[in-house]
Amino acid sequence: QVQLVESGGGLVQTGGSLRLSCAATGRTFSSYAMGWFCQVPGKERTFVAAISSRSTRTYYADSVKGRFTISRDNAKNTVYLQMHSLKPVDPAVYYCAASQSVSMATSLYHYWGQGTQVTVSS
Repeated sequence: QVQLVESGGGLVQTGGSLRLSCAATGRTFSSYAMGWFCQVPGKERTFVAAISSRSTRTYYADSVKGRFTISRDNAKNTVYLQMHSLKPVDPAVYYCAASQSVSMATSLYHYWGQGTQVTVSS
């Protein structure tokens, strides 16, 4: 089992940057693919980015390609989401999640963090 705790959210101006972190507990972190998802009130949770267990594959939603970068440090049991050029459409609660296989499908992720809020001011 994996427990996930996100951090790094906050308020940033349009065009600014944030780096989200997700710290995992458990000895098997390196065997899980990890993903980042976002959700705004009244809408479904949507895929942002994913990375395979050994960082050999990464996937991004079209809306964040070229602006966000997902990475992980298995020695630190942590996955990151570097966010650049933030836009007014980006604000949401961002969640990290763990899956047995890398995927863009929310349903395949079985472990979730509590989320961290990202707010972008114009």
